[in-house]
Amino acid sequence: MSLHPVQAFLAGTGPDGAGRFLREVLAFDDAHIEGVHDFIQWCFPLHEASLAVPGAPVLARAEAEAIRQDPAALSGLRAALGRMTRFYAETGGWLRSHDHNHLRITRILSAVADLLGAEAAGEFHAFVTARNAAAGAPINDASLRYWDAALNRA
Repeated sequence: MSLHPVQAFLAGTGPDGAGRFLREVLAFDDAHIEGVHDFIQWCFPLHEASLAVPGAPVLARAEAEAIRQDPAALSGLRAALGRMTRFYAETGGWLRSHDHNHLRITRILSAVADLLGAEAAGEFHAFVTARNAAAGAPINDASLRYWDAALNRA
């Protein structure tokens, strides 16, 4: 049985659209995470097309269910969440009114809620909103509303 493409990527057995494996993406340093824009759609797939990266995968219902049933894919998703959590803990450039990372955070929340569940999404939401509060709440209200909406879709 062959795995769906995003499932295989998250399970560590298949490449993303640029030919990278999850282990390579997880090894990105913070500057690479900030500067590369086509990996996040593979690490945190959604059921809608990406407006930022044409050709990025769109998660079909069957693939989402396959990921939810695949311990290796779920482990990879948790590893990607851990790496992005470290990125947001170790960097502060995203803590401003407008930043592309706010869209990434919305994507992460949506994908995690869908594939790992409300508890995991809630923990990440609590983390990013606490970072925002500790920085003096620089993030715009619209981004915060998107984050809340992504969390509440779980």
